[in-house]
Amino acid sequence: MSHSAGEIVLGAAVLAVAAGFVVYAGQVTGFGGERGGYPLTASFRSAEGVTVGTDVRLAGVKIGTVTDVALDTQTYRAETTFTLDQGVRIPDDSAAVVASEGLLGGNFVEISPGGSMSYFAPGEEIIDTQGAVSLTSLLVRFVSGEGEE
Repeated sequence: MSHSAGEIVLGAAVLAVAAGFVVYAGQVTGFGGERGGYPLTASFRSAEGVTVGTDVRLAGVKIGTVTDVALDTQTYRAETTFTLDQGVRIPDDSAAVVASEGLLGGNFVEISPGGSMSYFAPGEEIIDTQGAVSLTSLLVRFVSGEGEE
């Protein structure tokens, strides 16, 4: 079977473009190479919509990624671990909140910085947390008139 040089060059170009897309996708999603960072943990009443790979943001800027979500069978809370970028120091009185990007957007973990002059050390736990608010339950309460006085 004979192949022309043009077919071989075209095939190599297609493979190079495909490899480029794979590398780009890895960088965008955070799966490409370690950027260096440090872990923190937080316990949420509800971590609905938060999975491994979910963004951790401060002032709307991505500063890290959720690396683990597990149920604590003793407290029935969602235990999360996330890795923050090495250059970002978080005051040790900061809060972690499961926030939503909007009605159709996904959830993310928002860090609300405190005013302390001390910072979290790698592996420490953020104690002040607020879980996800279920839009469905809010709508049901609104429609049914619950909570009105």
